[in-house]
Amino acid sequence: MKLFLGCLFLFTACFSAFAQENQRPKVGLVLSGGGAKGLAHIGVLKVLEEQGVKIDYIGGTSMGAIIGGLYASGYNASQLDSIFKSVDADALLQDYIPRNSKSFYEKRNDEIYALQLPFDDFKIGSPVSLSKGMYNYNLLNKLLAHVRYEQDFSKLSIPFLCIATDVVSGEAVVLEKGNLPQSILASGAFPSLYTPVEIDDRLLIDGGVVNNYPIKELRDRGIDIIIGVDVQDGKKDRENLKGALDILMQIANYGMYGGMDEKKKQTDIYIKPDISTFSVVTFDKGNEIIQKGIAAAKEKIPQLQQISSNYKKPKLPDYMFTDDIHVHSVSMNKLKNYNKDYVFGKLGYFRDECVSFKRLENGITNLNATQNFSGISYHFEKADEEGDNLVLNLKENTVNRFLKFGLHFDNLYKSAALVNVTQKKLLFKNDLASLDFIFGDNIRYNFNYLVDNGFRWSFGAQSRFNKFKYNAKPYETGVIPPEFLGFDIFNTDWNDLTNRLYLQNYYNDKFVIGMGVEHKYQIVDIANLSLQKSWLDNSHYISPYFNVVLDTYDNKYFPTRGVNFNAEIKHTIFSSDYNENFEPFTQVNGELGMVKTFFDRISIETKADVGLTIGRTPSTNMNYFLGGYGFQSIWNIKPFYGYDFLSLNANTYLKALLRVDYRFYKKHHLNFTANYMYLKDAMFQYNDWLEMPINSGYALGYGFQTVVGPLEIKQSYSPEVKIHYTWFSLGFWF
Repeated sequence: MKLFLGCLFLFTACFSAFAQENQRPKVGLVLSGGGAKGLAHIGVLKVLEEQGVKIDYIGGTSMGAIIGGLYASGYNASQLDSIFKSVDADALLQDYIPRNSKSFYEKRNDEIYALQLPFDDFKIGSPVSLSKGMYNYNLLNKLLAHVRYEQDFSKLSIPFLCIATDVVSGEAVVLEKGNLPQSILASGAFPSLYTPVEIDDRLLIDGGVVNNYPIKELRDRGIDIIIGVDVQDGKKDRENLKGALDILMQIANYGMYGGMDEKKKQTDIYIKPDISTFSVVTFDKGNEIIQKGIAAAKEKIPQLQQISSNYKKPKLPDYMFTDDIHVHSVSMNKLKNYNKDYVFGKLGYFRDECVSFKRLENGITNLNATQNFSGISYHFEKADEEGDNLVLNLKENTVNRFLKFGLHFDNLYKSAALVNVTQKKLLFKNDLASLDFIFGDNIRYNFNYLVDNGFRWSFGAQSRFNKFKYNAKPYETGVIPPEFLGFDIFNTDWNDLTNRLYLQNYYNDKFVIGMGVEHKYQIVDIANLSLQKSWLDNSHYISPYFNVVLDTYDNKYFPTRGVNFNAEIKHTIFSSDYNENFEPFTQVNGELGMVKTFFDRISIETKADVGLTIGRTPSTNMNYFLGGYGFQSIWNIKPFYGYDFLSLNANTYLKALLRVDYRFYKKHHLNFTANYMYLKDAMFQYNDWLEMPINSGYALGYGFQTVVGPLEIKQSYSPEVKIHYTWFSLGFWF
């Protein structure tokens, strides 16, 4: 009897709760777009949770779709707060690609050219957008991994929809089925800032263009009470329209303003945070914006208490967070100009293994960095209880030709302007041709052709012409060739043509092994020397070579972490022998640098550098020349603080460097550098080489990272020569 009464009581309680739940009015939440201002939504959600308000449906646009989609998937407000505190604010607005995720070609591309423009059909175009939003997309895929199989957004823990705009028809598109991360990305694809997202053959951009406050869509789904959070800018009056940009933004936002007065009337609880002092890109002010959302929601507590059901939204359980996924296989759509070896060489070869989201993100970032794909998306399909299949969808970039530009000045090459033409898919799949033409005081060129076969061996050809004129000073502390004795200055005219055929293989875009054959033609003239012949050298040389490069520096010019190692051995086997004294000889170049940052602003770099000649060089110009700073070094011409350009030379040297860099404000740097060097012909043949005189130099410098490259000023001094040198350089080195 007692058991019967207990069961009856339990059944009655459950039925009563079910009946109350059915009788409770359905509450919908509208979250408008507004960029960084949308972080106020998190503050509002915190207050809703404190007041026990249960949300039955969420409709969001742009930033409202991002916050709303994550909340609907199971996160609570505190978890969202933590997520956005850890997000890289700058990366949200641009495709931030870490340098160590770029291929060697892409590293060079970003470290030489200040401007890149499409050059399709020989017409200069403009970029479609500043960013493809891949940082956001990768982040959303990781955060929404626990619902990666769900294709119907109404079946999330809170039913959800978001709004996008069809850029062709101008129609609003309601997204409530499909790939959730991709749908959210489309809803927030702000025109010109982010690339449009293609879904079901429709090109979609930010939903705020036509419907930034989707209240009707929730009403149509049977919602009784609407809570609306409005973080969009209102129309500005005449006094606040300060310039052309304000006017253009007002015109662009007319669609967003449309019908807003009526929508406010239809909203049961309208929340408008006071965020007028913030902009759509002030993500670094996230904490302040969230507090504004809390303050605005607290003003509505009496109305919120009337619809409270004392609901406590649970946290997303820790076990639902995942840092890796077991990938059985990877499939991709068929491409016209790139094969699977190329794609998997960039992405990584995943097969029946656990893949971390960090590793997957690096692979997607590598693909994005190639700029060969205008669209990149992926999703997971359940293979079995143990793992997934990764489905990759790539859209090839229709623009295959680009114009690129750069500027540079230094004290050796003087002023230079660079114009580059890059052509992809010239002869074969996966290929690329690039020609740099450098105008200025010293005309030069650099041509490179590469067939990139991903994780298989790639091959290519390179041709470079390099020249400069400089009045150098041969110091007695160096090794002075007999023909230079008696001269305080030698007027150097250096011309170098180098051609290479090569093979190379990459590992993870950080490590490369290469080999090939080099043809070099050098004409070097010392104008004020009385030589028996017209030039110091006028010879062709043939040399097979082998090289290895490991580069994990995060920045070429102002590194804060990483390792850089490169070594090359070159054996010269033939010469046209202008000086009639050629014998085969071998040269080895090696450099190892390491940098680490302390206290977030102080970076310490140590570097060792060696140049070794085995045998006898046929002419002085084949030695190593050191001195100066601020130029792009080539095979045997290297920088050295404290001495003038080209002022030290020998066929062997050993150098060490220590640099301390202090980033005192954003992109501004102060640094101190010390370098030391042993320098002598056939140095290692002497047992007492460690007792030889050491060349030393020191420099104090200021650096600033500009859009055209680093601006640097160095004040240098050597105690051996007791001369101060000031070096100035501007722009990327080339």
